[in-house]
Amino acid sequence: MPVYDSLLTSYLDDVPKYARNNTMAAVLRHCIESAPFVAGQRITFAGFGQSNYRSREVGEALRTLQRAMIIHFIYPSIGVEIPIMPDFKKSPRLQFLDTGLLNYFAGLQDEFFRHDDLHAIYKGMLAEHIVGQELIGLEPNTRKKQCFWVRDKTQAQAEVDFVIQHRGCVIPVEVKSGVAGKLRSLQEFMARCPHGFAVRLYAGPLNLHPVQTPSGKSYHLLNLPYFLTTKLHAYLDWMMDQAGQQK
Repeated sequence: MPVYDSLLTSYLDDVPKYARNNTMAAVLRHCIESAPFVAGQRITFAGFGQSNYRSREVGEALRTLQRAMIIHFIYPSIGVEIPIMPDFKKSPRLQFLDTGLLNYFAGLQDEFFRHDDLHAIYKGMLAEHIVGQELIGLEPNTRKKQCFWVRDKTQAQAEVDFVIQHRGCVIPVEVKSGVAGKLRSLQEFMARCPHGFAVRLYAGPLNLHPVQTPSGKSYHLLNLPYFLTTKLHAYLDWMMDQAGQQK
């Protein structure tokens, strides 16, 4: 679409304003053009976008784009209690400015309208990207970084798509398809955290039901449709109030 093309052209035309030399300008242009294709993925700076650029020059370029709010870094956290501390030594996940622009630049728009479930497209990354965009928009403090959770073990991987703070708790938020989607990483988180509340965002109906971890810990799982992501905190209040009434 001409509007999307003009936006991309504007970003590229603005590069000289932020680049101190021709080399940095070239790296910035490469990063802008490559970012939509790796959005939603964990990235490394060295060789970003299948390039030969070094970690230092890519890192400088991507941080410049982050300050310009064209991209966001979502860093992992290993904690299960407040405050949520991003681990800047670990690889971040890249979030692009807007999911609609991502769809267009990466050539995914036609696929988007052919499916009812966002998880059927691009290995589910579009659903996660939309949720990430909404969660970033919910945070009034622009200095506070959105995070996801990883288990602090090198021999076994576990990742929860997002963690958010609510009523003094670090709440795990998984983005899944279907009602019977596996929740192994979320179970790992819940086995370690001091509370009993978790969220799954998916393509199904709103419901709340009790779950147990393999180790026997009981918790409340809020299943929430994607389109209610912007109301997540309100529904967390509802879940916690419901849990309090059941005691």
